[in-house]
Amino acid sequence: MGKLDGKIAVVTGASKGIGAASAKRLAAEGAAVVVNYHTSSEGANKVVSEIVAAGGTAVAIGADVSNEQEIAELFARTKEIYGKLDILVNNAGVYAFGPLEEITAEKYHREHNLNVLGLLLTIKASLPLFPSEGGSIINIGSRVNTVAPAKSVISSASKAAVDAITKVLCKELGPRKIRVNSLNPGVITTEGFVAAGLADSPMQKHYVELTPLGRMGEPDDVAFPVVFLASDDSRWISGELIIVAGGE
Repeated sequence: MGKLDGKIAVVTGASKGIGAASAKRLAAEGAAVVVNYHTSSEGANKVVSEIVAAGGTAVAIGADVSNEQEIAELFARTKEIYGKLDILVNNAGVYAFGPLEEITAEKYHREHNLNVLGLLLTIKASLPLFPSEGGSIINIGSRVNTVAPAKSVISSASKAAVDAITKVLCKELGPRKIRVNSLNPGVITTEGFVAAGLADSPMQKHYVELTPLGRMGEPDDVAFPVVFLASDDSRWISGELIIVAGGE
C-alpha cells in the first residue's frame, strides 16, 4: 500500500529534473501520474516507461502551460483518461539571469507568462477536476527570490509572485479542502544545470560552501517533500513556503 493509492496527479514540466523525479516518486507511492511536457516528448516517454517498469501507472501529455488553450486540453485529456485530479504539481518554469540594462519586454514575458500567469491559469483549469474531498496543489518556487542575487530581477520577481499566489490561494481554496503549498529549492543538479556547464564550476563550489549540509541538491531532494505535501501526512499544512536548500 502506498501513501497515494487511488490518487491522480498532474506534474507539469515533468520530462526531466525536479518534475521527472516528482512524477516517479508520486507513482512509487501509488498515484497515477500525468507526465506533462512541452518540447521533450522523448524525455516524458522515458519517465513514463520507468514508472510503468516499476509497476506504476503514468501517461505523457504534451502541453505548453503558458498557453491557455493548451492548458485546457491538458486537463480535458486528464479528465478523459482518469476522471478526476487529486494532486497538481506546478513545476514547469524557466529562468535566466542578466543585468537591468539588458531587460526587454520579451525577456520579462518569457518568464512571467510561464512562471506566473501560466501557473495561475493551470490552477484555474484544474479546479473542476478536484473531488469534493479536496486535494493538494504544490507550487515549485525557488530560493532565488529570498536570496535575491544581482542580475536575477526578472526571475526573483516571478518566484516572489509564486509565493504570493500560494499564500492567497490557500485561503481562497481552503473552503474546497484544497491545500496549496510551495516548495522553494536552492540550487539543484538538474539536466539544465549540467547543460549550462555549471557542474563542477566555481559557482557550484561557491554554493556548496554556503550550504551547511555540504553538497548540491538533487532532484529527489525536492521530490520527497512533494510526496509529503501530496499525502495525508501534511493534511493540516497549507499556505506554507518550504525552503529545500540544505540549510542555505
